Amino acid sequence: MARSRIVILGAGPAGVGAAWQLVKQGKADVTVLEQRDGVGGNAGSFEVAGMQVDYGSHRLHPACEPRILDDLRDLLGDDLLSRPRHGRIRLQGRWIHFPLKPQDLALRLPLSFSGGVALDMTRKLVRPARRNGHETFTSVLEQGLGSTICRDFYFPYAVKIWGMPPDQLSAMQAHRRVSAGSLAKMAKKIISIVPGFKAPGAGRFLYPREGFGQISRAIAKAATELGADIRTSSTVKKVEFGAVHRVTYENNGETHTVEADHVWSTLPITILAKIASPDVPEQVISASKHISYRAMVLIYLVVDEPQWTEFDAHYFPETEIKLTRLSEPKNYSGGNGPKEKTVLCGELPCMVNDDVWKASDEELGELCCEALEKCGVPINASISAVVTKRLAFAYPIYREGYEKHFSIQDEWASGLDRVLTFGRQGLFAHDNTHHALAMAYGAVDCLEEAGNFSADRWSEYRKEFAKHVVED
Repeated sequence: MARSRIVILGAGPAGVGAAWQLVKQGKADVTVLEQRDGVGGNAGSFEVAGMQVDYGSHRLHPACEPRILDDLRDLLGDDLLSRPRHGRIRLQGRWIHFPLKPQDLALRLPLSFSGGVALDMTRKLVRPARRNGHETFTSVLEQGLGSTICRDFYFPYAVKIWGMPPDQLSAMQAHRRVSAGSLAKMAKKIISIVPGFKAPGAGRFLYPREGFGQISRAIAKAATELGADIRTSSTVKKVEFGAVHRVTYENNGETHTVEADHVWSTLPITILAKIASPDVPEQVISASKHISYRAMVLIYLVVDEPQWTEFDAHYFPETEIKLTRLSEPKNYSGGNGPKEKTVLCGELPCMVNDDVWKASDEELGELCCEALEKCGVPINASISAVVTKRLAFAYPIYREGYEKHFSIQDEWASGLDRVLTFGRQGLFAHDNTHHALAMAYGAVDCLEEAGNFSADRWSEYRKEFAKHVVED
């Protein structure tokens, strides 16, 4: 019996992970189409000044499913480093270690903040909050964390990341994006890093020596060696669904078509609806207009010194600082890279084609430097280069009421014969890389030996995916 032919759209972690497992288990012949010139998607890496840098700040969390983590350790070997979490958050003008440490909470928190949190906790004990039926991002976090933490951290940060007031965001944004959504959970996280109470993996993360994209590169290499055909610089233009699916793509100015028994898409679900044929129902197209993503401009500063600070990442919740986060990739990889230089990566959320998106490299570099000066941590060494990258699909925006619009698109895609949407973009999910890989493994589990895809089993996996919460 001939094996199924599967075309996978997108070579991020979900795409290459599924390709690898399909060929590893001998379940299908696989072709992967990726528009960039390398694999990894938003979890990929590229070179700046002789150093591998990522599209923002990425970590592999110890919460990764054991079978997946075992596979990654087999692939990467000693290159998969175990690193301590060593970041900091700027809160009311003070730097606090992140993840939070008990000594910082006792000695470094502004009195107005710690006093406010204590008062909020007392109020909760004396007068437990009552649910009023309709929930939003605002109500969920205020009920769980109290007004002080929300006012001074989560709400201004939400405005910067998603570009809208928190009371206009769905409650799902809080459930999927805030892992410590209550004072009890936050306390548990803090206690988990205290010696004697320390949970396995607490306060640490895993990171490849050659940048986070090394994960996807290693998976893609293993998949290719087993027969997967991964075609980069290949932009999908049209997907025709029929008895035999046909995918049309462009590569180096030439148009090609590949046939498939199954199409598995990790593209944003809104994009799949635009390139699908026959014509998609109007209500699906209409629903796609109510589904949106936050974009991101990444600003890379090449600094002529071995190390800028000892910290891996710096978080800026204050609205007067335009950056949301700044990372130093060299500190993630244990100092790997040129000895005389380091690279800083500033993250600046925006919308496609707004002023930030269209700003020049020089303007963005100046913005980044000005923000750091305002925070009291100026760059004193010379900056030899500024490089920028733009991500059109950085974060899904869970506006109030988005659920019904996503449901229309999801039901349409789920109803297509031998078509699967999965991954962070395909399921419009706030997910980490280990979550995306879990989706890939789950999808392959659902493909039976005869080439049939078990929709019932996939439905059970979807219930598990809905419980994913982003690890910060």
